[in-house]
Amino acid sequence: MPGQRGRDILVQISDGAATPTFVGVAGLRARTISLNAQSVDATSADSTGRWRELLADAGVKSATVSGAGVFRDAASDALVRTSFFAQDMRTWRLVIPDFGTLEGPFQVATLDYAGDHDGEATFAITLASAGSIGFTAL
Repeated sequence: MPGQRGRDILVQISDGAATPTFVGVAGLRARTISLNAQSVDATSADSTGRWRELLADAGVKSATVSGAGVFRDAASDALVRTSFFAQDMRTWRLVIPDFGTLEGPFQVATLDYAGDHDGEATFAITLASAGSIGFTAL
């Protein structure tokens, strides 16, 4: 199986409509999607051989998405900016080639802009999951 190109990982924001249209966040050069599942330790004095025991299906699951790239002032930038200032829970779609699609509510946790006098303007974004995230295998 060949390796996958990082540029094929898509981060898309919805327009907020009842039947959403998704727009790719323009200018991203780097993307990271982290899926987390908290474990719950259920070990007691009665645990066999004093081995740790974990309680199944008891921890909190979350997802964090981060990305950085060149600021393009595209339609997607306006959606991201609006979502940040409103602190709404907009639906986002994350497409990972040959793996699957994650979709659900995320809040824009951080939004950074930067630029040097002799370079391009850049931005960075961090999303925090804000509800149930659906997964569809590709």
